[in-house]
Amino acid sequence: KTRRKVHMLSSAKSKVTPFAVVPDAAALAHAIVDTVRDPLLVLDHDLRIVAASRAFFQIFHLIDQDVRGHLIYEIDDGQWNIPELRTILETIAKDHATVEGYEVDREFPRVGRRIMLLNARKVFYAEGAHTTTLLAFEDITDRRAVEEQVQELLREKDMLLQEMQHRVSNSLQIIASILLIKARTVQSEETRLQLEDAHQRVMSVAAVQQHLQVTGRGATIEIATYLTKLCETLAQSMIGDSRPISLKVEADAGTIVSHQAVSIGLIVTELVMNALKHAFPGVKKDAAIVVSYKVSDTDWKLAISDNGGGKPDLSAFEKKGGLGTSLVKSLAKQLDAGLETVSDSHGTAVTITHATFKTQPLKAA
Repeated sequence: KTRRKVHMLSSAKSKVTPFAVVPDAAALAHAIVDTVRDPLLVLDHDLRIVAASRAFFQIFHLIDQDVRGHLIYEIDDGQWNIPELRTILETIAKDHATVEGYEVDREFPRVGRRIMLLNARKVFYAEGAHTTTLLAFEDITDRRAVEEQVQELLREKDMLLQEMQHRVSNSLQIIASILLIKARTVQSEETRLQLEDAHQRVMSVAAVQQHLQVTGRGATIEIATYLTKLCETLAQSMIGDSRPISLKVEADAGTIVSHQAVSIGLIVTELVMNALKHAFPGVKKDAAIVVSYKVSDTDWKLAISDNGGGKPDLSAFEKKGGLGTSLVKSLAKQLDAGLETVSDSHGTAVTITHATFKTQPLKAA
């Protein structure tokens, strides 16, 4: 049995030929080096170049006689005497570590500026005490150039967007001022009220635009901060010190995308304006308007409520509607949300709810 076992081991060894005893191992190794698309150097233990890939010669405009057998720091008139490269090779020699993705930015006289990712690995052999080092270079110069162009375009986009928003803000202020001037000069009371209403709506759009700043369509907005700042602006411009009405925000933490923030901001502004005009016809000591935003996973609820006198005939009011009511309904539809209004002697609450139906796992019967 022992002889049979030895014979089987000998047969297994004869089938698996070690790479070291392949007759043309050196030729095969050189062919592998030349096949690599990225620049590759093979260094001996003295850091002399044993072999270089064809890609290395092509990219750095060198020939075999200038490279083979030379110290890496001496080739190309010392252009490869790079501090970062020395650090990598010293680290490998000392700690037997593997280095990957070490970026080097270097100006070469022959080829100009090149940005490379250096990858290095020490190779140990089963027989003998000698070692070699594989040093590969990934040329990312073109990639970095594209990335820099993209960053420059993004900076230009941000500048243009900021300039556009600045112009829009100025234009809204001018339109609002013209409407207010016209409202003060017209003789018709009905026309004056319509111009004042238009002035307030332009100001509401300006307030929303001001707090969105230069965010893009897909950018996210902190909803609590956004609603707080928006309502602070509304309170300063529409309440001031003339009326004892408080405007509070109660919002859960969360984010929404900017185009949703626009719709929510316009809804809040419209309903706050509506409450200020209709909820408190007389002086009320504890008059308050509350903007509430609650969120749970993908569901959210926005509510604007007041403790005013309420609407005596809510059905007739909703049926009649108006520009503001139509605007809120349209914005709620854009948000894929439902709209509900409740009003009694204790006040009015308008709720906009976005609810998704989550799939529940099926249970076995």
